[in-house]
Amino acid sequence: MDLFSYDKTFDTPFLCGVDEAGRGPLAGDVYAAAVILKPDAVIEGLNDSKKLTEKKREALFDVICEQSVAYCIATASVEEIDTYNILNATFLAMKRAVEGLSVSPSYVLVDGNRMPPLLVPAECVVKGDATSASIAAASILAKVARDRYMKQLAADYPQYQFEKHKGYGTALHYECLDTFGVSPVHRKSFLKKYTPGEKSPAAQRGEAGEQAVCEFLKKKGYTILETNFHAAPYGEIDIVAQNGNVTAFVEVKSRKWSTKITPEASITPSKQKKLIKAAAVYVQSHPDCTFLRFDAASVYFSAGELKTPSKIVYLEQAFDGSGSDTYF
Repeated sequence: MDLFSYDKTFDTPFLCGVDEAGRGPLAGDVYAAAVILKPDAVIEGLNDSKKLTEKKREALFDVICEQSVAYCIATASVEEIDTYNILNATFLAMKRAVEGLSVSPSYVLVDGNRMPPLLVPAECVVKGDATSASIAAASILAKVARDRYMKQLAADYPQYQFEKHKGYGTALHYECLDTFGVSPVHRKSFLKKYTPGEKSPAAQRGEAGEQAVCEFLKKKGYTILETNFHAAPYGEIDIVAQNGNVTAFVEVKSRKWSTKITPEASITPSKQKKLIKAAAVYVQSHPDCTFLRFDAASVYFSAGELKTPSKIVYLEQAFDGSGSDTYF
C-alpha cells in the first residue's frame, strides 16, 4: 500500500497529517506542520523528509502547498522549550499548527507514539512519515521551514555556523560553543552538562560507539584498516574494515537508548553520495580493494551512559553503491 492509498482508508473529507522538525538540536525553535491534502492530490516523490535530499525537499515544498486544501507551519520557541521541556514544546507547536489551519480537520494523524492535546479526533501513527501521505507532506514542510529558519539564524549569528549543522550537537557546533559561548538562541536546558573545552556527551558517545563497533567486527573476523578516514571535501568514513575479499565502509551512529532509529534510516540519500565519494578516495590509494560494501551500525547507550553501549545493531549492505559508476 502506498502513502496515498493509506490515507484513503480513513474515508474522511479533511484528513490532516502532523509532524515535527527540530526536536534534537541544541539551538533554535522546534517546528511542526499540519497538512490537509486535496482528495485528488498526486505528488510524485513524496516520502519521509529524512529520506529525501535537501534539494528534493525544497522542490516538493511548493508542490505540497499547491496540492493542499490547507496547511499551517507553527513553532515553539527556545524559551518555551526551556520552560516546558522539549516534548511539551513539540506538542505545543503541533497544537498550534492544527489550530492554525484555515479548514478544520475531520481527523488528524500524528507521527510517532505520543499524542499532543488536540481538540479534534486523532490517532498516532508510528513511522507515519513513511506510511501516510499527509504526514509525509507535513514532515517536509516542517523540515524545510526549520532549515530556512536555521539559515537565517546563521546570518544573525555567523560565528556558530548554523547553516552547516542546523543546531545539532556536532563536533563543529561544540567547537563554536567552546569559542563563543552560549547564544540567546541556544536551548539552555539542553546544555546543562556542557562544559567548555571538554568533549561533549555526544562526542564521548560517538567515540565509544565507534570503538565498540571495531571490537564487534574484530570478533567477527574483520581486520580494522582505518578509523575516521578523512576524505575532503566529502567527510569521514568512520570505519574501514576487511574480511577476506570484502572491504566494508562502516557508518556508525551512537544514540541514546530512547532514540530507536534503524541503521539504514541514518544514511540519507545525500549521506550515501558523500560516503560513496569518500570511499572512492580511499580506493584510489588502496587499489587492492576488490569487493566493496557499505555497512551501517547503530550503537545505543542507556540514559547517562557515555562509555559502554547497551546494544549494537549492525547492518551489512545498508545501501547499494555498485550502481554509482560516476565514482567507481
